[in-house]
Amino acid sequence: MSLNSVNIMGNLTRDPEMKYTPSGKAVCSISIANNRVYVKAGEKVTEVSYFDVEVWGAAAENCSKYLTKGSGIIVEGRLRQDRWEKDGKTQSRVRISANSVHFMPKKQGGAMDREPAGVAEGTNRFQQAQPSDEMSPDSIAWEE
Repeated sequence: MSLNSVNIMGNLTRDPEMKYTPSGKAVCSISIANNRVYVKAGEKVTEVSYFDVEVWGAAAENCSKYLTKGSGIIVEGRLRQDRWEKDGKTQSRVRISANSVHFMPKKQGGAMDREPAGVAEGTNRFQQAQPSDEMSPDSIAWEE
């Protein structure tokens, strides 16, 4: 039995990048920074980690439309490892494939500046279905 689950909260390090598969499925790439603060030798230390996230479908379109660099989000998803050959060596990277993305309120006034259309009032959660096997990064010719 296996378990592959991740929950992470952070801020976008850049604006979202939207792409579409040849069949028209939306895929949004975002990168988030997560801070860990701890005390070492009596001094406060901040450790920053960066994570790449892929979001699919309607949630991808919402991320592209409503998020910008600095936006706070919570991502629930799974880790996904991509592998490829380059110059005879195997390369790899791990990123988060989002199951859901929660938009965090903006700091000014405690509410989002732009409320997503079609979302129930007070709701800031966008669910998405997992991509099918036919939509693996290895089998997609990306269009911008």
